[in-house]
Amino acid sequence: MAENGAAEGTQAQQPQVQMNILGQYIRDMSFENVMAQKGAAGDVQPDVNVQVALDAKKRSVENQYEVITKLTIQSKNKADESMLFVLELEYVGIFNIAGIPDDQMHPFLMIECPRMLFPFLRRIVSDVTRDGGFPPLNLDNIDFVAIYRNELARRQQAAAEAPAAQA
Repeated sequence: MAENGAAEGTQAQQPQVQMNILGQYIRDMSFENVMAQKGAAGDVQPDVNVQVALDAKKRSVENQYEVITKLTIQSKNKADESMLFVLELEYVGIFNIAGIPDDQMHPFLMIECPRMLFPFLRRIVSDVTRDGGFPPLNLDNIDFVAIYRNELARRQQAAAEAPAAQA
């Protein structure tokens, strides 16, 4: 029985993580159907390139954060590299987050929050490409952990090169 009591005491000391999505919206979106404007001749085989950028900031209300996922999607014809379409989308989620230690907040905002928004983002991309005259583009899952690690590595490399440039 003492073991159960000790386990309960340990659980009581750990803060309870709370995350709620308070809102989400499209901040900015642009879809350009280049193929329809210029016309396409022959067989078209699309090559799609998806770029993802993330940003987060604290809001003025306690425990509230804004997380922005920016997508740039370009589809080119494999045969001649001509542009088929360009989709640029900034999607924002407003989160209420409590119980996360300060040193873990940044990775939480840049990994877990975008992961929660991704199904909604995927649906918007699918609908916009379909409504724009193309087959619906169903995005593969995005590895937000890899994006976060790559950005950390890029920043560390830039910081290491900065003193060398000043010398």
